[in-house]
Order: sequence, then C-alpha cells, then structure tokens
Amino acid sequence: MTTDTHKETLGFETEVTQLLDLMIHSLYSNKEIFLRELISNASDAADKLRFEALTDDALFAGDSDLQILVDYDKKKNTITIRDNGIGMTRAEVIDNIGTIAKSGTRQFFQSLTGDEAKDAKLIGQFGVGFYSSFIVADKVTLSTRRAGLGPEHGVRWSSEGKGKYTLETVDLDHRGTEVTLHLKKEASDFADGWRLRNIISKYSDHITLPIKMVTESEDSKKEEKSKEDEKKLETVNRASALWTRPKKEIKDEEYKEFYKHVAHDFEDPLVWSHNRVEGKQEYTSLLYIPARAQFDLWDRNSRHGIKLYVQRVFIMDDAEQLMPTYLRFVRGVIDSSDLPLNVSREILQESREIDGIRAGSVKKVLDSLKNMARKKPEDYEKFWNEFGTVLKEGLAEDQNNNKTLAKLLRFASTKDDIEKQNVSLDEYIERMNKEQEKIYYITAETFAAAKNSPHLEIFRKKGIEVLLLTDRVDEWMLSGLSEYEDKKLHSVSKGDLDLGDLEDKEEKKKQEASAEEFKKITDSIKAALGDKVKDVRVTHRLTDSPSCLVSEEHEMGANMERILKAAGQDFSSAKPILEINPEHPLTKKFDNEADDKRLADWANILFDQALLSEGGQLDDPAAFVKRLNKLLLEIDKK
Repeated sequence: MTTDTHKETLGFETEVTQLLDLMIHSLYSNKEIFLRELISNASDAADKLRFEALTDDALFAGDSDLQILVDYDKKKNTITIRDNGIGMTRAEVIDNIGTIAKSGTRQFFQSLTGDEAKDAKLIGQFGVGFYSSFIVADKVTLSTRRAGLGPEHGVRWSSEGKGKYTLETVDLDHRGTEVTLHLKKEASDFADGWRLRNIISKYSDHITLPIKMVTESEDSKKEEKSKEDEKKLETVNRASALWTRPKKEIKDEEYKEFYKHVAHDFEDPLVWSHNRVEGKQEYTSLLYIPARAQFDLWDRNSRHGIKLYVQRVFIMDDAEQLMPTYLRFVRGVIDSSDLPLNVSREILQESREIDGIRAGSVKKVLDSLKNMARKKPEDYEKFWNEFGTVLKEGLAEDQNNNKTLAKLLRFASTKDDIEKQNVSLDEYIERMNKEQEKIYYITAETFAAAKNSPHLEIFRKKGIEVLLLTDRVDEWMLSGLSEYEDKKLHSVSKGDLDLGDLEDKEEKKKQEASAEEFKKITDSIKAALGDKVKDVRVTHRLTDSPSCLVSEEHEMGANMERILKAAGQDFSSAKPILEINPEHPLTKKFDNEADDKRLADWANILFDQALLSEGGQLDDPAAFVKRLNKLLLEIDKK
C-alpha cells in the first residue's frame, strides 16, 4: 500500500541551530567521532527493540537478527549507517531530532567559553551525538520506520544543518533507521572502506551488535554490484559484550571507548570498576565515574546512568533501583543471570535480587572513590569539585553507608580560609587541640558570610579550626551526620557556647561575673526588642563584634530557615537569641543611657547588625537606615 506523501519544512529550535554551529566548529579537530555516535545510536535502537519485543514478539516481524550496516559510495560521496532496531514515528523524529528536550540547555550555552578544546568537552557532556553528523556532512538524510507499523508509516528527515529541515511520509519496506551523510568535499576521505573499518575498530569494537560492511573485495567493484553481491558482508567489530570478557584481556583504551558509548561522553572517565559476582547471586557490573558533571545532574528525576541487562539482553537504561539518587552521576552496565527476562519496573521495586545488586554496586562505587582519594588525591579533587555536592546527599539518604560517605567528605575550613573544599574529617580530627571534644562547623549562604561570621571570633582567637559549610545541601547532610569517630559535630551558632577544657577557670569566672554585671542591660535590651528575640544574654564568643544571633541547640538554624523560605516552604520560624559582647564600646554605652527611646534605637541597631552579619534580610531596611542616621547625627553634634 502506498501512502500519500505528507511533506513539510520545519525550523529547528533556536538551541539546535546554535548547537549545530558549535558542533561543526568546536569538534572540527576530531571529526571521526561522528561514526562512533551514529553507531552508538543504532545500538541503542536495537536494545530498545529487544526490550519491547520481550512482551510483543511480533515486533521482530520475522527479523530478529539485529545488526548495523555501514556502507559508502565514493561516486556519490556518501556514507550510510543502517540498523534494524526500533525505528521512530514522525512525532518521535520531531521530538528526538528537531528539538533538545534537556533541562540543562540554558546552562550549557552559558558554560561555553569560546575555547574549542574546552567547548568540545562540554558538547560531549551534553550528549548530542546525532548532530555530530554535520561535522563531516553538508546534508544529512534520515529514513526510519517504527517497529510494528506498516511500510506506509515510513518517515524521511533531511537537513543541511542551516536552521531548517524537511519531513515527509514515505513508503519503507524495512523497519529501523538509515542515516545517509552527504559528505563535504574536505571530508571525502571518509568514503573509504579501510578508513571506516579503522574508525569502527578504534571506537566501536565493543558494540554487542555485529557491525557489518561489504567485504573489501566487493567494495572495489561497487559499480557492478548486484543484489546477490550485497549479501556478501563481513562483521568488522568483535561484537561481544565487553563486560563479559575477562578483565585481563581488556585494554584500558577499550574500557574508555566503551564508557564513551554507554555514557555518550567525549571525555575519558576518571575511574571504573569491573566485577563479576558469583554465589547466591550472579551478575556482572561495569561501573564508571565520569570526569565531568552532566548538565542535568541537579535534576534528581533524570535517571539514565545504569543500563540493566539480563543474560546479555538489554532491559532498560534508566533503572533507578540499581543506584541511589546521590550516585546518579555513575554510568555503566549491570548484567544479571538471575532476573527474569520479562522483568518490569514493578518487579524491580520488590526484588530481593535487585536489593542485593544495588547494595553490592554501591559498595563498589564507594570503594573506588576511597581508593581514588587515597592513591590519586588529585583525581579525587577533580571528582569532588564536580560531584561532591551530590555525594553529600547520601549522608541523609543512605544510613547503611553513612560512615564510608563521611570519610569521603571534603570541606573548606578556617585553617586556610580558602573556598576550596579540601579538608576531610580525618584531617580535621588529626589537627584538633588535645582538649577539644567536638568538631565545630558553621553554615552560611556564602563563603564570605561563613568566613567573616562574628560567631568565629573566639575560635580564631584560640586557634580552633571550624569547618565552613556553604552548600545548600549541607543543612540536609547534617541531618545524617551528627557525629564522626565518636566526636559530636557542633554548630558554633547554636546553643550556649561551652568550650569545655579549652577554657581555663579564670575565663569561666569572668564570664559568670559579666553575665551578672550586665543583667540590667540585657533585660533593658530584651524589653526594647520585644517579640523579636527569645532572649538577650552576654556572650564570650565575640571578641570584635558587638552582637550576634544564635539559635537554641535543637532548633532550626537561621541559614536553614532562609533556604526553606527561598523554596516557598511555610513554617513558623523560631525567635533568635541576641548575644552581646560586654567588652565592646557600643554595648557599654547602654550603661549610661537614660533615654528609653535612644536605648531602643541602639538595641534595634545591635539586632539588625547581627542579622545582617549572618546574611539575613531586614524586615524594615528603611527603619534601620533612619535609626542609624539619627544616631550618627547625634554623635556628630557631641
């Protein structure tokens, strides 16, 4: 049956047009990767067909021998890559090729530097393999038919990569997808059998499907090639699952190329772990840790890290049950011998086998990170800079691996006063004062706010190191990290400050005397501030600043309140405690202040200054400015 041709010309999304231009220019020095990307797409299409055919064998339509064909035509200056995989409908072609449905699109373009080498890596992380065709082609034609649909549902897509593409309905007698590249004049050397074989061997030898080409003897007689000749094909890749081979037989380059296939990345991974588990459960895992964060890393619902196979048959490529959310950056494959071939997501959620595989895989990933931190600290620093914030989520989510994760954490601290997070908890404990019993930290919205917080003044004076926590996830992380190696973690901005044996008896006596001496002043300030504060008290945590705000030991901190408010959460905030420095000239002024109105103005200024110093926002900034100006003018008159 012949269908009426439905042809239309459509425009790419603006982002696609920009991306095409970037692909052509940024990756010009590594043009041959186009073939790797197209073969990888063809392999994915075959995997998807296998999976759907588990519940609908009719999709094979008598053709279950899945393969990829690569051909070329010197006269026409073309290369063709064809698969008999799942294929696409017209709507799927528009969605998959005409648009980029990615949450990180804007961030991607903002990250571009103009440096070709750096931008090439960014493009690889964004995962836009099909568009690499335009590195070598000035026109690309794609013909496809979805498995299960008739010949009249074929679709042909064509574009010169200049902002528009044509789409038409055509008759296709075979399912799957065929991509034909009309090569640029300067890329005509790719229309060569040996060149293509070398590229396939270099980048795609691990593809589990056979990649076939016409035998080279036949290639030389293409002009006289008959239909019978076309059947004389040879497999040009190893066509075996890399993860099933013994580790000692696999070269590092093969591991790296397989990663680029499975992760659709252009950059080598930082590390990988290849393991075969036998016993109660039998499965093989090959897990990779990338060198650079993906653009959708912060989308916790985006899951495309681990491909699940059962007895080498692809099942799904976003099996969230195989890896916890905080390890969503991990890429790789897991191949089980125990799960049923018709496994569903519902079965995965209730499977003890999956729970065991997940626990074992998480352990392998964390072991790899521990080894990297110990043996290759420079690589671990790269990892932490890219994925550290995500790894912190695990402290709140994964109690089973809490201790291991805590060892992997890195923080900024007052030791160096730099923003780089390079201090481990073990290093902190090694440097602790002999009398110190707690691990001290402060949370703030920015590094500057943490570093310059008045809460740190007594700690700096006594040489006590404090961890500076400024990632938004830190507040959540702390809910799962109350202690480490029997040392309690303690916020310097919460509760009464008790430095224990770090203070001598004379200091403690002086503090008690100050509290009694200033009781009248603290009572007056509390009365002036009313319901703004829970209490006002003298503190010894300040050495230079006149005041600061603290929370009760077990109440929500000010930084956490700001985060929740920014997220639109509705909650009743706790009143802070205002602490004043009895040695500061401003607080001493209260002792001689007889005018209640002026005392109230000074009290409110102390409160507002303390709020601003910790990164808070004033409820009435105009009132603060008015009070401050008034008092400054009065001082000037004197």
